[in-house]
Amino acid sequence: MDYWYSLVAILVPAVSLLASGHAVLSKREPRSATTWVVLIWLLPVFGTVLYLLFGINRIRRRAHALRRVELGRYQSPDNVDPAELGRRLPPDHAHLVSLAGAMNRITARPLVGGNTVQHLVDGEDAYPAMLEAIRGARRSVTLATYIFGNDRVGREFADALEAATRRGVQVRVLIDNAGERYSWPSMVGHLKRRKVPVARFFPRLPARFIGMNLRNHRKLLIVDGRVGFTGGMNIRQNHLLHSGRRAARDIHFRFRGPVVRHLQEVFYEDWLFSAGERLEGDVWFPELGPVGDVVARGVRGGPDDNLLKHQLSLHAGIACAQRNIRIVTPYFLPDSTLAAALNLAALRGVQVDIVLPAHNNLPFVHWAVLGQIRQVLGHGCRVWLTGKPFDHTKLMIVDDCWTFLGSSNWDPRSLRLNFEFNVECYDPELATNLAARVATRIAHARRLTLQQLNERNIALRLRDGVARLLMPYL
Repeated sequence: MDYWYSLVAILVPAVSLLASGHAVLSKREPRSATTWVVLIWLLPVFGTVLYLLFGINRIRRRAHALRRVELGRYQSPDNVDPAELGRRLPPDHAHLVSLAGAMNRITARPLVGGNTVQHLVDGEDAYPAMLEAIRGARRSVTLATYIFGNDRVGREFADALEAATRRGVQVRVLIDNAGERYSWPSMVGHLKRRKVPVARFFPRLPARFIGMNLRNHRKLLIVDGRVGFTGGMNIRQNHLLHSGRRAARDIHFRFRGPVVRHLQEVFYEDWLFSAGERLEGDVWFPELGPVGDVVARGVRGGPDDNLLKHQLSLHAGIACAQRNIRIVTPYFLPDSTLAAALNLAALRGVQVDIVLPAHNNLPFVHWAVLGQIRQVLGHGCRVWLTGKPFDHTKLMIVDDCWTFLGSSNWDPRSLRLNFEFNVECYDPELATNLAARVATRIAHARRLTLQQLNERNIALRLRDGVARLLMPYL
């Protein structure tokens, strides 16, 4: 017995030391590393087990393996370098060439010209367009979504996907493991019974348990490899404005042109990770010629090789702004660096408008937002609160020319833990049209000031402050 006590007395500190060393060497944030080290030593064995389950980023290791079989770099004849972009943009937007150069280094993916981008307002516009595309598909349909609701809208999409499968179209559907739990029974089983090829992100145990905090939040629909849809909308009836008190407004986007390949490449990688199947050939990746004038680029984000790419993109857009920055997001919990960048932009004379919902669909997150928002209220940034229905839109517009759109929010979960996909677009017409919509929302919103926050009673301020402490985990 003494032998076993001695063995345990040696092994437990040794394993704790190894786990602590791994945390110190692998965690980017000092606060995160400190938290794990304290947990490992305060809770011997149990703390180490928690770190092994939740603290090690196995996604990044898997990503390195996937990169070895990733599709080769496609050299489109429509690739646009920063110098060429400078010739295409009006003179008063020439300063955004430096933004394109920064994004080149952030993404390692080329800008492509020859695209068209159409914004689709709410589910009333987006869902009919998406369903029409699926019903007209001839060769392939790939769909990735965080939530696939088992409701009227979800079943209509399931009908269209089943019909496409029956007529010989190659269909692949990817649903996030955490997101599928928003509906019961899950649409994964429903689609399988309809013979629609479907997979979960984190398909098997224990990976589903280990990866429950790493969510595929991307929303992608690509039809025949030629038309793509992305933005912030899930597949659920809440995005229809007449769906009731839980209705949410949003803006989705339809793309045609070479940038559609960027959407398909991201789906390819996610499907390979989840289902182990390579989607290759003209069925999925046809040749794409120019169909418009928008210069665009897909930007991946996630806790793999793309960690912090969306956060760096936001920083780059803020740093290059000269006239105005418009931000619309449902969840605004920027870290201190992003808040400082916005404040500095306002101090430089840039008009910074941040549009948020007055009533959030996640009350605890709303409290944290109110606890965090004071960071950007003291130096000239303007914060606007919109009334119901809840606004789920995710947009950033800089100088009425550069638009950053997609699935990512301004919060730590989205920028560090979730797998996200955004598109940057250099096009004054698109940006101006979207800016006009933002201006309309601001006209019907109320402005939030630092004085109003400070005048609230102490109980509310304490509630928001406590919620803000949990910001990294929201």
